[in-house]
Amino acid sequence: MSKRKTSSLAQSWAIRAAIVALLDIIIIAVAFMAAFLLRFDFQFSVILHSYVHAYQLVVPVVSIFALVVFWCFKLYHSIWTYASIDELIRMMLAWGVLGLIGLTFVIVDSSINGARTVPISVWIMGMFFAAIGTTANRFIYRLIRHITSSGSSSGKAKRNVMVIGAGACGKDVIHEYKMSENLTSKVCCIIDDNPEKKGRMLEGVEIVGNRNDIPKMVGKYDIDDIVFAIPAATGLERKDILNICSNTGCKVRVIPGIYQLVDGTVSLKKTRDVQIEDLLGRDTVKTNMEGIRNYINGKVVMVTGGGGSIGSELCRQIAKADPKLLIIFDIYENNAFWIDRELRAKYGEKLNMIALIGSVRNTNRVNSVMETYHPDIIFHAAAHKHVPLMEDSPNEAIKNNVGGTYKMAEAALRWGVQRFVLISTDKAVNPTNIMGASKRICEMVVQMMDRRAQKQFDAGEVKVRTNFSAVRFGNVIGSNGSVLKIFEKQIAMGGPVTVTDKNIIRYFMTIPEAVALVMESGVYARGGEIFVLDMGDPVKIDDVARKMIKLSGYVPDVDIKVEYTGLRPGEKMYEERLMDEEGLRQTEENPEISIAEPIKMDDEWVAEKLVKLDEAAKEEVSNIRELVAEIVPTYKPNKK
Repeated sequence: MSKRKTSSLAQSWAIRAAIVALLDIIIIAVAFMAAFLLRFDFQFSVILHSYVHAYQLVVPVVSIFALVVFWCFKLYHSIWTYASIDELIRMMLAWGVLGLIGLTFVIVDSSINGARTVPISVWIMGMFFAAIGTTANRFIYRLIRHITSSGSSSGKAKRNVMVIGAGACGKDVIHEYKMSENLTSKVCCIIDDNPEKKGRMLEGVEIVGNRNDIPKMVGKYDIDDIVFAIPAATGLERKDILNICSNTGCKVRVIPGIYQLVDGTVSLKKTRDVQIEDLLGRDTVKTNMEGIRNYINGKVVMVTGGGGSIGSELCRQIAKADPKLLIIFDIYENNAFWIDRELRAKYGEKLNMIALIGSVRNTNRVNSVMETYHPDIIFHAAAHKHVPLMEDSPNEAIKNNVGGTYKMAEAALRWGVQRFVLISTDKAVNPTNIMGASKRICEMVVQMMDRRAQKQFDAGEVKVRTNFSAVRFGNVIGSNGSVLKIFEKQIAMGGPVTVTDKNIIRYFMTIPEAVALVMESGVYARGGEIFVLDMGDPVKIDDVARKMIKLSGYVPDVDIKVEYTGLRPGEKMYEERLMDEEGLRQTEENPEISIAEPIKMDDEWVAEKLVKLDEAAKEEVSNIRELVAEIVPTYKPNKK
């Protein structure tokens, strides 16, 4: 904002404050005049001259004290268009102070003069009338504004709104609809599950029923838009209510959850379209933040692929734990630039951070970074992850995912890194595509390298026992290329929305949740574990697509068509969390995190195969899938 505009706004506020102060003085003068007249039965002629003189003295004195007290209680700083109970309380406190001052004046006046200059009844009535008048002075504008806006909004309303939730959040939403000059919508009814609230009014709008009454009330009040205003709702409650809303044909918007309303304020500007996490019925997972902070705090932490969907969120959460140094390592400079810029804007000099460009496939570059910065912890998120693209470029999947992981793990062992955490995927379980198979090999690398680390530490060859582990989870909501992002864009463009198969199912978790659990897994890692995250219940992609269309105010296959394109090469109908030979046990600390039992393998044989596989990938051989299948027996490649 320019200095000129700031100065203009300050001047405007000063003028309004001066007007309110002037009105306060006039009200005080009129209040004490009315008190005198009432005391003497409105017979001005019988009022003693001494009382007239006292009036001329009292009014200026009370006015000065009132202005000072009002200023101290910030009663000239409020925006009276939105005057509320807070302003009313401050007015009452201010007049409580003024009452004590008046009482003191009466006592001193009696002791000095032997008689009261002003009758006690005049003092009481004058203060009472002044209190009522100055309070009305502040709220009368809101009353007039409310009446005029109510009258005008009824004529300008273009869309009828239903608000779900008769709590503080719902009240704020209704108030904003009423007071805003820019909104052409009218709140017609409120839904709340509390039976004691039915039939009562909130901000002049009736509470008409519970969630089961939503379809009926949508028809009765001709509702166009629904606002879900229960930020404290559990995941299951949110899912259930939004499922009901999805069948009404209304446009639905939601107030974010409490954990997202950082400043505690509610505004229509903060409403957003319904997102997939609203439909999953999951509560936000709870993580051991103290444990995470303890092992991150004061450490040099490196995130490979630090600019990607998972990597950038890792950087955000690591930054909160106050590391000694955060190293963002990525081959794609644009991604690295934006997360670097975001974190510097948020933390400034408080966060010691550096963004480095480089490839995990480049051994010299990796060793150079290790030698320079000596990271204590590495989160390895750099990988090619798009299944269809990797099916068409299988050698690149091996070079980047397998080769990159092997080189990073070897460097971690060579340079004494304390913890190495691999970001894996449920597609590594019984893989049907080259991407999943490459990530399964990465998990094998982690377990092989952990055993190697133990042997070297036991033999005294290294001073630090590097702890290797992997974390396996499913689809994350909002990641680059996520099917849900594709759905959003397709709906915005008017369709069609494309689904591969009507029966395909997937697990979903939000990026912040997945990353928090990844970091917490590092707390429990002792070496060689593959941690498996609880992704909740799987959902049918077709159901999700149709609900997203409905909650956007459209009818599937009428307004926006749903097309089925068939499974893509290497794509599964459903994902698995475990292979048959893997057992699973929950961590004692967090039931959301389980540990898959390691699968026995010949480390020397695997190491030899990895060397041959890397050479074959670099030579761009055409039979790379067959070579991968030799290492991962559960991988059954489809020949291209």
